[in-house]
Amino acid sequence: MPLSAAASAREILVRLHDVMASRAPAQSKLNQVVQIIGEAIGSEVCSIYLLREGVLELFATRGLAQEAVHVTKLAMGEGLVGTIAEDVEVLNLDEAASHPDFAYKPETGEDRFHSFAGVPIIRRERAVGVLAVQHSEPRRYQDVEIEALQTVAMVLSELISNAGLIDEGGQGAGRPQSTASQRLMGQKLVDGMGSGFAVFHQPRITIEHTVAEDTDAERHRVYAAFDKMREQIDRMAREAEFGVGGEHEEVIDTYKMFAYDEGWARRINEAIDSGLTAEAAIERVQQRTRQRMRQIDDPLLADRMHDLEDLSNRLLRIVSGQMGTAAQLGLRQDTILIARNLGPAELLEYDKRRLKGVVLEEGSLTAHVIIVARAMGVPVLGRVRDTRRLIAEGDRLLLDTIENNVFARPSAAMEEAFDAKLTLRQKRRAAYAALRDVAPETKDGHRVTVMVNAGLRDDAAALDITGADGIGLFRTEFQFLVSASLPQRERQQRLYREVLEAAGERPVVFRTIDIGGDKALPYLNIEAGDEENPAMGWRALRLALERDGLMKAQARALLEAAGGRTLNVMFPMVSEAWEFDEARALFEAQRVFLSGRGKRMPNEIRYGAMLEVPALAEQLDLILPQVDFLSIGTNDLTQFLFAADRANPKLAERYDWLSPSILRFLRRVVEPARAAGVPVAVCGEMGGRPLEAMALIGIGIDRLSITPAAVGPVKAMVRSLDHAAIAAEMDRLLAHPPRDMRGVLGAWAATNGVELA
Repeated sequence: MPLSAAASAREILVRLHDVMASRAPAQSKLNQVVQIIGEAIGSEVCSIYLLREGVLELFATRGLAQEAVHVTKLAMGEGLVGTIAEDVEVLNLDEAASHPDFAYKPETGEDRFHSFAGVPIIRRERAVGVLAVQHSEPRRYQDVEIEALQTVAMVLSELISNAGLIDEGGQGAGRPQSTASQRLMGQKLVDGMGSGFAVFHQPRITIEHTVAEDTDAERHRVYAAFDKMREQIDRMAREAEFGVGGEHEEVIDTYKMFAYDEGWARRINEAIDSGLTAEAAIERVQQRTRQRMRQIDDPLLADRMHDLEDLSNRLLRIVSGQMGTAAQLGLRQDTILIARNLGPAELLEYDKRRLKGVVLEEGSLTAHVIIVARAMGVPVLGRVRDTRRLIAEGDRLLLDTIENNVFARPSAAMEEAFDAKLTLRQKRRAAYAALRDVAPETKDGHRVTVMVNAGLRDDAAALDITGADGIGLFRTEFQFLVSASLPQRERQQRLYREVLEAAGERPVVFRTIDIGGDKALPYLNIEAGDEENPAMGWRALRLALERDGLMKAQARALLEAAGGRTLNVMFPMVSEAWEFDEARALFEAQRVFLSGRGKRMPNEIRYGAMLEVPALAEQLDLILPQVDFLSIGTNDLTQFLFAADRANPKLAERYDWLSPSILRFLRRVVEPARAAGVPVAVCGEMGGRPLEAMALIGIGIDRLSITPAAVGPVKAMVRSLDHAAIAAEMDRLLAHPPRDMRGVLGAWAATNGVELA
């Protein structure tokens, strides 16, 4: 009969304990293990495959032909067993032969068995074997049976490692195969350059004992470890040095939420109840988390799982007494930190004076640790593969996230080139800093407004650093994305007020929340469905008008925060004029409501729309009389105009922002807006590139909202530009577009002395 929930893994572990404690040879122990497991879950076949010399070898079986033991071998990725080992994933099939990776091995005599379930045997985060069961009748194994198999697989990893039956080399062992210079590519997560010596964030804790002698004692060890971990997290939250305020504080609050999560503690206790030691129980729950992470498409949920993984590592180090991370040992020299992933609290432990950069095997732009790293000013390169194979502790590293790479063991020539680039970058930054108080005005006296994009409280500091004219796009959804729960109106209001106060007399344009689709928030339970193209789905203003309670709360927060000031608010992804009308009416209704209760209101409210959906350009005659300003979101507009998903790497570089189609479209918007007296700004990456910004100025756009880092280069370009000359040149080029618009504009800039960084 299938294993019952009451029996669970504990009954198996009790029987396995005696087997492991015996002095019998390893092969004899494995033969007993397959018998015990097969009997416990009522399965006719139970087999163990171990990784030896790069292949998976059948080591023990109950139910298959004994002649196949040590004869049947499968490569990684071959057959069901090889697929489980390669993907480090569970398979549970009622009909094994129907799986596309099924490979029949006639010597095993398995042709009469239909159902199949297999789990990886994991050691040091890689599969070193597979535990599989089979049955003659087609049936899927119950979740409790799979859970038991996974728990037993942990115990097996200890047994087979102690017996020397598996390949202990491979990933992460020893120094890199080559000592030559090595270039590793990745994804820029935080901009910057840095050099230092490689330090690995933490050595993996190898669990030596998996079966508990005394479950009560193990439970007390976990309780004590939880208390110590929570104390550490609370202390780091108190001592974090970012200045006053910051969105990173909300990140740490989310992190603390996981540290105090009773559900997580309960799952670890349940694993102890099954017969595992405290260390093995934590690792068992951590394995489940990793499996969930591999199945999660939502990057925000995946990032929260990474936070939980960070805490699991911390808890495991505490309970095992192995607290020797690089942070605890202290950084003795300039350091580039290497990690598979990193939690925000762990990053906070490092000495900022020594930490010159971070290289992650995983990581994403929305991860909590990236928000913290940005606040610390630490460059981060993510998605770098094979770091442990290609980089050794103490290697000299040159990190350049601008070029999306890191060099290990660089040659003298590489170091010289890197130092020259870093010096040039520092000189340019100094030159741009000198432009902080200089107006972005062309040589013939045309004033261009240069503002910054922001989304965090700390981003407002960029106004003073860069001398920007204001914040042209404040993405209010950032507060929602980093929060573990829906930010209450008072919390939203506090953020908006602090941003306005930091900006002083300079304008701040708040974009209402743009969530849904590709920015899902699990705590809102929005039923967006499995959208094939979430960027074009139920998001932004479409969602906000449906979930008007969310928008009403944000409207009240913005209105009260801007009391006595001018409030600039714009609505994202407006497709038709009536959507803008409804959104404005909602805000006005909240203004009337709050005024009636004696709340101090803004002196003036200016309403704008984001033109990201091409359809809105066909309703300019309807919307221009209603709006105070327009902002063109070139990132979304480009993908909608070309039907090209900007997240698709094959299409990311295919459609140029200097395409005549885009420039003509933008000019077709600018001209009627100018006639109507409506200011038009460009918000997006396009405006932050000097050559593209030059073209935008040439077609009549004189308001740009860009990243803070782009303000200096764009200011320098504007001050070297003749406005009348570029306007005439753009008229000529768009009348008869050249095939290579970028090349022609670049040549024109060089001939006319336009400074392009």
